[in-house]
Amino acid sequence: MKTHPLFDIDGKKAIVTGGTRGLGFGMAEGLMEAGCEVVIVGTSDKVYSVADEFCGRGFKCHGVKADLSQRAQVFKCFDDCMAALGGDLDILVTAHGIQRRHSAEVFPENEWDEVINVNLNSVFFLCQKAGQVMLKKGYGKIITIASMVSWFGGQTVPAYTAAKGGVTQLTKELSNDWIARGINVNSIAPGYMATEMNAALLDKNNPRYQQITERIPANRWGTGEDMKGTVIFLASHASDYLGGAIIPVDGGYLVK
Repeated sequence: MKTHPLFDIDGKKAIVTGGTRGLGFGMAEGLMEAGCEVVIVGTSDKVYSVADEFCGRGFKCHGVKADLSQRAQVFKCFDDCMAALGGDLDILVTAHGIQRRHSAEVFPENEWDEVINVNLNSVFFLCQKAGQVMLKKGYGKIITIASMVSWFGGQTVPAYTAAKGGVTQLTKELSNDWIARGINVNSIAPGYMATEMNAALLDKNNPRYQQITERIPANRWGTGEDMKGTVIFLASHASDYLGGAIIPVDGGYLVK
């Protein structure tokens, strides 16, 4: 079936952080299925085996290992990704993230710093580096990953909520700086997703699982597959007039 030109991203070069599992894996897979060459970034050697598996399926994929809580590794990671892509970049998806759960009054200082460094600081610096590349050619698509806690406060996740609130506002600011120069910066806000990050909530005997599921009009939790359409839209010319948008992919959770 022929792809509509507006959604054609065949041959584009992309970086997807957090691409070894969960939503990042789904989005990386979706971009490759649409013809992109993708570098996936992960924190362990698993990134290489996942990249090899994608290559075995006929996709163009590279793996880069990095600890994005460390500033120096953020910059090295970006340089390694650019080298793998031959020095060009069209799409950045910042899908990495960590979670730490404690009530606010006892939240450990070191875990606060870790979450902010991974979920917010590294996102800015990766976007900054991508922007520098994209501005030179007057074109690029940057897709950040927000959260339901970009609207809600959450509970026992003060650092995560602060970081995702920051990502939401950062997305808007970067769009204001760059949209007139050819770079679209937008964000996807996943709803409740059946991923490792939500393992504590996915126990069907947990009352919170039942409460959440009952509020989702789609009557199910999301998966990486549910992220593919939106990421392809935001990576393509179909979104050329979209800037600073925060798009919920949540099965209707927000509007119930």
